[in-house]
Amino acid sequence: MGHRHIWLVLLLAIFAAGCAATRTTAGGAVGVDREQTMLVSSGEVNRSASKAYQDTLRVAKSKNLLNRDPRQVERVRQVAARLIPATVAFRSDAPGWRWEVNVVTDRELNAWCMPGGKIVVYSGLIEQLQLSDDELAAVMAHEIAHALREHGREKAGQAAGVSAAAAIGGALLGGYFGVDSSLGQSLISGVGELAFMRPNSREMEQEADRVGVELAARAAYDPAAAITLWEKMGRVAGGQPPQWLSTHPSHASRIADLRVYAQRVQPLYAAARSSR
Repeated sequence: MGHRHIWLVLLLAIFAAGCAATRTTAGGAVGVDREQTMLVSSGEVNRSASKAYQDTLRVAKSKNLLNRDPRQVERVRQVAARLIPATVAFRSDAPGWRWEVNVVTDRELNAWCMPGGKIVVYSGLIEQLQLSDDELAAVMAHEIAHALREHGREKAGQAAGVSAAAAIGGALLGGYFGVDSSLGQSLISGVGELAFMRPNSREMEQEADRVGVELAARAAYDPAAAITLWEKMGRVAGGQPPQWLSTHPSHASRIADLRVYAQRVQPLYAAARSSR
């Protein structure tokens, strides 16, 4: 077997070895139990996420934009303090993550939770939408749901998978069909991004919506607040989602789905309220 053939076999073996499907969370009452393919280790993703998170905090602090309003910061952290224990319904390890919650003063309508529980909420989201505590919980629960489902790791794996497929495909086209291997890699990578990467983003958003309403309900926040949240978002955005929602479902389809799942978790909300 020639060196080219050995290299190709090794690439195929490495790619196949990383394709085992896994379930990152319990399905919960909302039934989100899709198996996910993880091609990148959680350690790698957490290291990258930690660096990006620290960079964000450093820049915000240098501009005196980090945690400027103590009352607002306390409010956000109180919401997080109720949501975090409820994550055990989906992952037994999640309450023990090294959670951090910060607020950045910025008009941007934005919030995120990085892998491992690093949360940042932008003041513009709270102030421009005049969020109630239930609506703030809806935003944060949605972002926490992404972290619980390890969507960041899944997307990193998809990118790695596209790169591996491009390398393998380039070798096939170059080695067996006489096509320049770099051209083959470019062609396959482009097709992979369109056919593989983009459809998953909406699927992930729907999962985060559904897990998010259950997480909020278990923390005794009204899951129906997710509906009013996205109605507000639609009005502020003029029918177009803001940048952080650019790959999300349309407001109309999202609200229709949220109505169904918010109703489904109402018994959990009632039970959580009665136990407080």
